[in-house]
Amino acid sequence: MTTSAIPTPAVDNASLQQLRDAYREAKTRQTALLKNHTLGRRSIRGVLHHFSELADGLLRTLWQRAEMPGDTALLAVGGYGRSQLFPHSDIDVLVLLPQGGAQPDQHTANRVEQFISSCWDAGLEIGSSVRSIAECLEEAAQDLTVQTSMLESRRVAGSQSLFADFEKQFRAQLDPKAFVAGKLLELRQRHAKYDFTPYALEPNCKESPGGLRDLHTMLWLSKAAGFGNNWRELAANGLITALEEQQLESNEALLSLIRARLHAMAGRHEDRLVFDLQTAVAEAFGYRSTTPEGRKLAMRAGETLMRHYYWAAKAVTQLCQILRMSIEERLNPRSYSLIPLTERFCEKAGTIEVASDDLYEKDPHAILETFLMYERQEGLTGLSTRTLRALYASRDLMDSAFRRDPVNRETFMKILKQPRGITHAMRLMNQTSVLGRYLWPFRRIVGQMQHDLFHVYTVDQHILMVLRNMRRFFMAEHTHEYPFCSQLAAGWDKPWILYLAALFHDIGKGRGGDHSIIGAVEVKRFCRAHQIEKTDADLAEFLVREHLTMSQVAQKQDLSDPDVIRAFAERVGNERYLTALYLLTVADIRGTSPKVWSAWKGKLLEDTYRLTLRVLGGRAPDAAAEIEARKREALIQLALSAQPFESHKKLWDTLDVSYFMRHEAADIAWHTRHISRHVGASKPVVRARRSLAGEGLQVLVYAPDQADLFARICGYFDRAGFSILDARVHTANNGYALDTFQVVAPTMQEQYRELMHMVENDLTLTLTKGGPLPTPSRRRLSRRVKSFPFAPRVLLHPDEKAQHWLLSISASDRAGLLYTIARILAQHHISVHLAKVSTLGERVEDTFLIEGAELQDNASQLRIETELLKALASNS
Repeated sequence: MTTSAIPTPAVDNASLQQLRDAYREAKTRQTALLKNHTLGRRSIRGVLHHFSELADGLLRTLWQRAEMPGDTALLAVGGYGRSQLFPHSDIDVLVLLPQGGAQPDQHTANRVEQFISSCWDAGLEIGSSVRSIAECLEEAAQDLTVQTSMLESRRVAGSQSLFADFEKQFRAQLDPKAFVAGKLLELRQRHAKYDFTPYALEPNCKESPGGLRDLHTMLWLSKAAGFGNNWRELAANGLITALEEQQLESNEALLSLIRARLHAMAGRHEDRLVFDLQTAVAEAFGYRSTTPEGRKLAMRAGETLMRHYYWAAKAVTQLCQILRMSIEERLNPRSYSLIPLTERFCEKAGTIEVASDDLYEKDPHAILETFLMYERQEGLTGLSTRTLRALYASRDLMDSAFRRDPVNRETFMKILKQPRGITHAMRLMNQTSVLGRYLWPFRRIVGQMQHDLFHVYTVDQHILMVLRNMRRFFMAEHTHEYPFCSQLAAGWDKPWILYLAALFHDIGKGRGGDHSIIGAVEVKRFCRAHQIEKTDADLAEFLVREHLTMSQVAQKQDLSDPDVIRAFAERVGNERYLTALYLLTVADIRGTSPKVWSAWKGKLLEDTYRLTLRVLGGRAPDAAAEIEARKREALIQLALSAQPFESHKKLWDTLDVSYFMRHEAADIAWHTRHISRHVGASKPVVRARRSLAGEGLQVLVYAPDQADLFARICGYFDRAGFSILDARVHTANNGYALDTFQVVAPTMQEQYRELMHMVENDLTLTLTKGGPLPTPSRRRLSRRVKSFPFAPRVLLHPDEKAQHWLLSISASDRAGLLYTIARILAQHHISVHLAKVSTLGERVEDTFLIEGAELQDNASQLRIETELLKALASNS
């Protein structure tokens, strides 16, 4: 890549505007190169160096214009100090002052102020500091970040002798061991921020694990320790092999090119591969949507880019692990003595070390045995440099014959059945590519994007997250997280079946068709190959095939309907299958995204489990007995709260069987306490309390019924910023509506009492005022919704008893969605009896039990469905 200076006028005569224009024009030309797909990764270092040279040239010009004193120096620090400047990165500089007093003289201070001001006027976005050498050393001793930026400093202009003196004193003060320890702690904290995975669907190509910052950290460690300033020097000093040097350079170049193109396409400093930029960056690489051989679904250009990114991030993670251990061993050789474990393995500083480099070549069985050893031996934290290199060298040994080998199959089952270390072992097997080479179907989903609105990890990472969640149910130290799941797990005899189901539940994704059916076929094949007993194999196959069923029943169907529970019980068959499916369902939802799980979903699933268990236990659903039991329990609670004798009768006489079936005893008692004195009153009654489910508020509304009441309530919650999780709507036989809502707001942790008062006052006022329904609010869609447009679906059909209608809606989530639906229903005089709202990340799956005269006419039905689709699509 050829370089050229900024075509600036003579220093004395050039205006700042001319300098600014010249710099901007040169930078624009350089940025345009990044949008050309013919620019390969080999050229990126030259492009970044040229951006750095453009900044150097302008800074030198401005340094001269400011007439800076000759005993000062201008240093580039941080990434700019590496001469690798990205299009929209900050330009970090240090104005180094001579070793005089604590403060520069007035003349120097004026010159420095003029210089920094002119930098901004000339279009340079600089991050500047002004220090003497003594101040630099003091700051570096107190702040690891400052010390790191100074480690990469280089002189741009000014005194060479001052810079040399600074370098000498800085080096003398630097403690390599303390620096390495601090940077490794910092690296771990950064990785924790990103959940220790490079496989987020919108990774930060600089800061995420496996990103550029990991490579920078390794170079900082080696530079501080004196082992080398670049990959070539590290290889020459024996810390990495020639092949590793080549891979480090190649992957660094790819990540740098991705980051540079991100800046170019975004037109700003952007290091996240966000959905709305992935396609643009992919096309800058020349990727296009294709359908690879063996796939039924097209692979998008963005998906191709992300696969390459994940491969690079995975390689960087492993290469940095090798280099980190090599550096630590050089610095602390005494800590890396060998402790024999078996004839073939040793322990080395908490890692497994192979006894010889050719161990796996001589005996391929030792490959899986390594991970079994990792599980069985207390205190091991990973694999040594030598072991990682040996595994990489043996990757071609893991072929079809390796997978069919009875010894290997037996060892893999032992890994799955160990009492500890399973999650870590599987993650380690995935990081080293052993898992995908042994479980061939798993290989197909490594690094695979999930084009939906609720998963935040690639398929392989989601599977391992589900495995982790399942494993935690069986660990005493995690019982506080999900007590009911831990209670069920404590009585489970074969945890490995559940782990196997977790491994296979999404393994069929990306092939076209129903991934649950594909996964069931794959797990059945696995069980047959590994000689698993039929009863256990049948359970594993059932779990994979039905892993979505329980969440669909809990979140979309009316759990107060005995027929719903009876049908689900028949599908499950027995208590063992029910318990296993419940545990897998909870683990799966929790492993989808931190935002998808909620206490309310947990309650729905637990209710589904308990109701189904009764049926499986031989208790046929008896509505009358259940209602009487709830009434008795509610009366006991009312008596405990000192309610007058028979104060409940006036309200209960207006309520029918469906009310008592849909509400638990605690809710019935709460309703009765607050409404019994207001039966037939003209003014609405609104009460709120903390939800018994553990999060959000439960809101009760009792008011004269009207066609638009449900829509009016939804409209209030929309404007107030609440999200509705569940709505139970009941019309008493005296013409009054008794509605209960489960709602959450973004800021609820510390403000429950204030929120309760606000809802009670404001919602009462809204219902009292009346008036026409306001137009739904229109707000900006999230980036994910824009990037993964989801075609809305509306399904309207009679329920099984032909008494009401079921309205099912799938759409991209957005503010005011439920109100939009409710408003259309109200305009057609349709009453809502039940609303079940299921939010899956950025997608909603809502189910409504409705009735109304217009639903009896086919033309009206079509009109309603069309209006709903139009409203849902307008903001999708």
